[in-house]
Amino acid sequence: MTCLPKSAPAKKLGLVIDLDICVGCQACTTSCKEWNAGGRAAPVTDYDAYGATPDGVWFNRVHGYEVEDGGSGRTVYFPRSCLHCDNAPCVTVCPTGASFKREADGIVLVDEDKCIGCKLCSWACPYGAREYDEDAGVMKKCTLCVDKIYNANLAPASRMPACVSACPTGARSFGDLGDPASGVSRLVRERGGYDLMPEQGTAPVNKYLPPRARTAEAAPLASAVNDRGHALLKWIDKVFSR
Repeated sequence: MTCLPKSAPAKKLGLVIDLDICVGCQACTTSCKEWNAGGRAAPVTDYDAYGATPDGVWFNRVHGYEVEDGGSGRTVYFPRSCLHCDNAPCVTVCPTGASFKREADGIVLVDEDKCIGCKLCSWACPYGAREYDEDAGVMKKCTLCVDKIYNANLAPASRMPACVSACPTGARSFGDLGDPASGVSRLVRERGGYDLMPEQGTAPVNKYLPPRARTAEAAPLASAVNDRGHALLKWIDKVFSR
């Protein structure tokens, strides 16, 4: 059973993440957790939240790793969440139709009433973006804060995902990536935004902007980050999709 639209949605809501200015502060992860703990995906499970071995459901995670930058080291922070792919393998493998991609705006969601917790979607996702809720027995994931971005009770400026609202450096942008004239589409063109692991053929909607080289000697930095990002995602796929 597949719940992909017959054609790619004209409107593609998604995120553009700037790896050059993300500082790894975790504001996006905590704001995401806070909003979704009381929103559409609630409740969001936590185990030993303040103890030595915390665990649970997180829709947004930030990893940090070191790359060479002109003879010196540099920490690059790599946020990871659902990319709301046009060719979402998590949707096509779902046996019940619980995972689906909305035709109106391209957001990939999970109908928890149909989810049987088989975890096929987590195994199919090359980005490790699916989360299994042990308490509810169902799969959960980033919803792009669908209950926030369409909330008419909020001021228009507040109708954006919680992670975008909380980012102190402006490293996260939200908009319609299906509109070539949108601010996020222009940003992708101007900065050379790219798809993660394009060889997977998933056509992710979310884009990443490469870090800028600090010196002329560090020109290969962007490709180094891309290589490390690919390696990191492949490792994540092994660890989080079990």
